[in-house]
Amino acid sequence: MTDATTPEASAPPQIGRVTFADLRAALRAGINDFVRAPLHGIFFASFFVIGGILIYFQLDQLERSYSIIPLAFGFPLLAPFLAMGLYDVSRRLERGDDLPFGQIVGVVYRQKDRQCPSMAAVIIVIFLFWVFIAHMIFALFLGFMPMTNISTDWGATLFTQNGISMLLFGTAVGAGLAFVLFAITVMGLPMLLDREFDFISAMIYSFQTVMANLVPMLAWGLLIAVLTFAAMLPFFLGLFVVMPVLGHATWHLYRRTMSYADAPAP
Repeated sequence: MTDATTPEASAPPQIGRVTFADLRAALRAGINDFVRAPLHGIFFASFFVIGGILIYFQLDQLERSYSIIPLAFGFPLLAPFLAMGLYDVSRRLERGDDLPFGQIVGVVYRQKDRQCPSMAAVIIVIFLFWVFIAHMIFALFLGFMPMTNISTDWGATLFTQNGISMLLFGTAVGAGLAFVLFAITVMGLPMLLDREFDFISAMIYSFQTVMANLVPMLAWGLLIAVLTFAAMLPFFLGLFVVMPVLGHATWHLYRRTMSYADAPAP
């Protein structure tokens, strides 16, 4: 017997066609949302900026490197919840609603009772798998090489035949894992906020959307990677702008791509 308090599952979405014009429109809408609600975007982005700075200082002070582990785990664990906050801001702007901080934070908090923690767990598993594979790749290519202090003379290690091979192979593996993570979350996370789906269904629909629109969605993923990397260069401060813009834009791309019988996408 189904619990009367359990929300009824949403009907399957209709996956639309994504064009490069949709990407441009979503990005413009993301910029517009950030301009309309900058404090909300800066608030959610601050978690990434502060976390990145703390990890940088811990890497700089290797004798306290043990504290890097909980900080690094915080990113994949908190990212889905922080994304929900940005999606909710865009949803409220789309509806013409007010943007009280308390209600938006409440929406984020309530995700703990829905499917968001399960999605966070999947992200953590992929993150752990990448950490394991990265160590394995390093050991396979450089395990028996005479090592210098890589923190002060990294060129002597990396700019060797084994070092270059490791970088190329590691980049290929990392790109594959990044694609999987992108494919299951780019539509899956906003879908979990917008509708009543289990996280597995959301990941499947998201992956199907990416595969059905492979070229433009790959371009979208590449844009996210490039902008995020560029935003990290000025001591992570660029994330104050890039993270909320990309979060808002992802919501608008979801709304342009996925439609439902009771609420067609705009």
